[in-house]
Amino acid sequence: MNHPMPPDPQPHAESPFKGKTGLTRVWNAFNYSLAGLTAAWRNEDAFRQEVLLAALLIPTALLCPVSAVEKAVMIASVLLVIIVELLNSAVEAAIDRISLDRHLLSKRAKDVGSAAVLVALLNVLIVWALILVQLL
Repeated sequence: MNHPMPPDPQPHAESPFKGKTGLTRVWNAFNYSLAGLTAAWRNEDAFRQEVLLAALLIPTALLCPVSAVEKAVMIASVLLVIIVELLNSAVEAAIDRISLDRHLLSKRAKDVGSAAVLVALLNVLIVWALILVQLL
């Protein structure tokens, strides 16, 4: 059964955090991004593990005797894992902010985020295997 949403009291109001433009917006966005990376590093074990994995795999890709495009694809596949992990961590934090109660939809959201990380990790394995197998 669908429940209608109550009308928005300010249908055209923007977030009170919006409004900066130009270089101020870019600078603020950069600082928010650094705060996000710091928060992920401090609070997310999986993020730290994946950053350490990237610290090993990215130099390895750069040293591999493959083309520049292949190196770029190898590195991009590793960075994709970090991107997906950051998004997964954001979803988990938002769900926990809403409620720590167990709920089927909360579990589904967290499980789907986790599945996205798994797919990104499988992508690394497939990309690296397809590129490195030609070296044999």
